This record gives sequence, structure tokens and C-alpha cells, in this order.
Amino acid sequence: MKDMGLWNYADWAALVAAVVLGAFLIGGAWAITRPQEEVLGHPKGLYMLFFAEMWERFSYYGMRALLTLYLVKHWLFEDGDSNLIYGAYTSLVYITPVLGGWLADKYLGQRKAVLFGAVLLTAGHFFMAFEGNGTGYENDPTINIFWLALALIIVGSGFLKANISVMVGQLYPRTDIRRDSAYTIFYMGINLGAATGVLIAAYIGETVNWAWGFGLAGFGMLLGLFVFVLGKSLLRGNGEPPVPAKLKEKVAGINLEWLLYGVGLVGVAVIWTLIQYQEAVGWILLLSGICLLGYVLQQALYRLPGEDGKPSTGSTSTIFYAGVLVLLASAGLMIAQGGSGTISNIGLIAGLVLVLVACFGEAKKHVNYARDRVFAMIFVILLMPLFWGLFEQAGGSMNLYTDRYVDRGGIPTTFFQSINPIYIILLAPLFAGLWQWLARTGKEPSAIAKMGLGIVQMGLAFVVFVWGAQQFGVTGANGALLTPVLFLFLFYLLSTTGELCLSPVGLSAINRLSVRHMASLMMAAFFFGTAGGNYVAGFMGSLMGEGEGGEMTRDAALDLYQTMGWVAIGVGIVVTIISPLVKKLMHLDKLADDDVGDDLAGQAEGPGEAQGAGIHPAIDPKRS
Repeated sequence: MKDMGLWNYADWAALVAAVVLGAFLIGGAWAITRPQEEVLGHPKGLYMLFFAEMWERFSYYGMRALLTLYLVKHWLFEDGDSNLIYGAYTSLVYITPVLGGWLADKYLGQRKAVLFGAVLLTAGHFFMAFEGNGTGYENDPTINIFWLALALIIVGSGFLKANISVMVGQLYPRTDIRRDSAYTIFYMGINLGAATGVLIAAYIGETVNWAWGFGLAGFGMLLGLFVFVLGKSLLRGNGEPPVPAKLKEKVAGINLEWLLYGVGLVGVAVIWTLIQYQEAVGWILLLSGICLLGYVLQQALYRLPGEDGKPSTGSTSTIFYAGVLVLLASAGLMIAQGGSGTISNIGLIAGLVLVLVACFGEAKKHVNYARDRVFAMIFVILLMPLFWGLFEQAGGSMNLYTDRYVDRGGIPTTFFQSINPIYIILLAPLFAGLWQWLARTGKEPSAIAKMGLGIVQMGLAFVVFVWGAQQFGVTGANGALLTPVLFLFLFYLLSTTGELCLSPVGLSAINRLSVRHMASLMMAAFFFGTAGGNYVAGFMGSLMGEGEGGEMTRDAALDLYQTMGWVAIGVGIVVTIISPLVKKLMHLDKLADDDVGDDLAGQAEGPGEAQGAGIHPAIDPKRS
């Protein structure tokens, strides 16, 4: 162990992170062991989910901070390839919740899905500790274990991520004003795990041994699994299978529940292959995005009953299906020719026009608040690729830029990955209180306006960073022009305030607006938009890697950062301006708690579970 007299800032930060983590664990144990149902104004189940997700994020972000550096320095990938692998990996982490959310809604329920996902994640993070002989990916067969580890983490996240977010909402009625506050507190747990994962696991991985860092991340995930298993009773019966008996039915001689877990393992094998061909991930995102958008719109337009209790007559369905087919055909043509062309671009525009015509046609002839809310949620989802395409530069190209072109003063590169989650820990309570205070005074911006402001701040983060790099650059010991570290802190500050205006607010809006039987699907679609942003981030980072000898250059990175920043500012301003129009689609004045009047306990929870009362509904004593 290093003598304490030789410790630097990063060493002390790791110690402080361990102390803070321990303090939160003690506080969490105190909260969930109180005899009362609620602690500090929120159900105890929120704190259990807080800590389960905290450990999952500890493992994920500890590994994420190391990944790009690990690919470049250990497996000897070029910069461009490393960014593309990073983008493909993080995008798949956010696309697999589509399958996990659907299986939870229809068969498993959120709790079983989260449990299975946690098991896969634990195995994946431990497999990351197999690092091979260090001779590079071309010479070391251990790279196949590395791909397997990524595949397990990706599929595990698919079962866990969307469903645990839905379970937070299930603890509250739809109209409960504590929802935004609860999701912000939950988001604080995410970032507590992220910060400590970087400062402890990633720090050890970069400065001591890669395997030790990844192994510690796996240990954090194992603790998260234990927390979730032991805290089952705090969920108040939420998250159980919609039809428990169905899971025991035999399919080919196997219980349906175990067959579904087998499907998850087959998914691991598929992802193991797919993650090795990163460019194919982009095309799959395009095709699956069209299919997902088409399915969500089809359900909204022709399956959800309107205010008269009847679904649409389907007079616009021919136009709608024609538009979806044209979009799919255009995407297929793009894949065949390896990129966009005149015909494929015309096809994409024509397909979008047909789908929009069908949507406007239905909106004009048939009053349906639930359908309009789906339109609003789709608008929210479409904002995700832009924001996260910029934000996720932090773990990819910005990580490499920090390693080479920032005046770090000897601090390990991964240390700076903790700045964002630390800012969130400090600022999340302020934002939670701000939203509640503005709501009580009637001055709270709409969810869409908040998200527009978040995109503007994300753009400003890049513009300010580039300005600082160009105006105040310093010469390093090797003669390279370095960016003062102050502007890295400002970059993360602005991106964090933007994130707090967008991500927890978006989570809350999706959960609040979703109809019950589509809750996990819509949450998964929200994360699908994030997946698109992660792939865009990797693709943009790969462009920066097309510099001299396959390495990212300082000037190429700054030029691209500046362009991205100004585009984001422009889009954010437009979103803020049109936010009142999108707010009308939400019909917030028509929202009501789910209470059908049959006196079953648990029926007033938020959206997300088909059987709100649980497996064995009990009579609510307060109504008897």
C-alpha cells in the first residue's frame, strides 16, 4: 500500500468516497428499518430501490470509466475503433430494455425481471476481471471472454434498467406531486453509485490493476442483488407477474418462467456476436427503432380506447401501415448500399409524411387523451438521441481528450469521470426542492420546457469548453497544447445541470403519462432513445479518431465539439418555444389516479403493473 505521505488528490478522493458510501449505507439501513410506512415523506420502498440501483450504477460506471482507456491501452484498439465499441456497447445497454420491459409487462413482472437482470450483471462484471496477457486483441484469445462479459452486462441491463425505474413510479399515485421529487432522489442514488464506482473501482483499475477494478465493480453488483432480494417486502406487492399462474405453464416440457430466462441466455449469445461488429449495431438500431415506433403508434392510434370508450375505426390504418413499410424498405436500402442515397432519403421522407398524415387524421376525427399522451411521449423520446449523443462523449472521446490534452496535474484520467455524478449528488436535492416549490407556487415550467433548457445547457457545455481550450491553452511538459482543467469542471457542471433538467424529468413524464399495460414498454422506448444517443456518441467519437495514425487530434475534437454545441443550443431553444403545444397533448388536467372502486388494496399505485393489487389481492381495511 502507498505511504499516506505520498497520497495525491485521487488517493484521498477514493478514501472520502469509501467513507461517504459507508455513511449512506448506514443511513439507508436506518431508513428501511423504521416501523412507519414512510420515511422523510417517501415510502421505504423508494430507499430500497435507491440502494439496489446505486450498487448497479457503482458497477456500471466503475467499468464505464475504464472501458475506453482499457480498449486503447490494454487491448490496443485504435482510437476510432475504441469509441465505436464504446458507443455500440452503451447503446445496446439501452436498447435491450425494450425486450426486458415487454417481457416484464406481459409475463414476468418487474420484480422477477430485475432479479434475473441483476444475476446476469453480476456474472458479466466478474468476467471483466479476465484480462488476458496484454498483447492486444489480435493475439490474445481472452478477448472472447471480454466480449462475453459485455454481452452479459448488456442483456442484464435490459432486464433491470427500465423495470426498476417503473417500480419507483408504482409506489406513488399518478397525481402525487412527490413524483418528480422521488425520481430526482432515485437519480441521486444512481449518481452516488456512479461517483463512488469511479472513485473506487475505476481508480483501482487504472492505478493498480485492470482486473482488480473490474472485479470490485462486480462485487458492487453482487451487493445490489442482495439488497433487492432482502427488500422485497418494501415493494408493497408491486412488480409481481400480471398472471402468476401462466409462468408455471409448460412449454415444450419447461415452465414458461424458466423458458423466458433461457431466452435471455440466448440473447447473451446473440449480443456476444453482435458486439464484435459495431457498425451493424447502428443499422439494427435504425430498423428496430422504426419497428418500435411503428408498434407504439399502432397501439396508440388503433388499440387505445378514446373518451367514448371505443377504439378508432381504423380508417387511416392503410396510410399508416404503408408509411411504416416505406420506412422499413428505405432503411433496408440504406443497409444494402452501406449508407444513405437519394432514393433512400426520399423514401424516408415519404414514409414519415404518410405516418404523420395518419396521426393527424386520427387526432382530428377521434378524441383520445391516452393517444395524445403517447404523441407527447414520442416527442420526449426523440429528444434523447441528441442530448445523449453529446453527453456520452464524456465516457468516450472526452475521456481520451482528458487523458492527452487536459492539464490534469498528475491526477488519473478516470478521476474526472466522477465529476458529473458528484455534481448531481450536490445539486439533485436543490433541483428536487426547486421543482416542488415552483409547483406549489404555480410557476413550474412544463416537462418539455425543462428538457429544452437541459439541451441548451448541454450545448453551452461544449461551447464554453472549446472557448476555454482555444483562449487559455497552456503548454505541457512534452510541448503539447493543453486545456486548463477548470474548463473540464465547467463542462461537467453545465452538462450536469442540463441532465437534471432532462433525464429525471423525462423518466417521471413517461411513467406518469403511460397507460398501465404499456408502462414498461414506454419506459423501454425512452431508454431506446438513449441507446440511439449512445451510438451517435460513439460514431462522432470515431470521426475524431480518424486523425493522424488513427489517433484523435486536439483540433479535430474541438472543431466537432463546437459544432455539436451550437446545434444543441439551437434545438434546445426551439424545443422550449414549442413546449406549450406539446404540453397540451399531455392533457394533465384529465389525469386521474387508478382507482376502479373495487376496494382492492394497491390499486392506486402509479402505472406499470397490470395487476396492481398483487398476486393475492387483499381487502383494504380503510375501506371496509
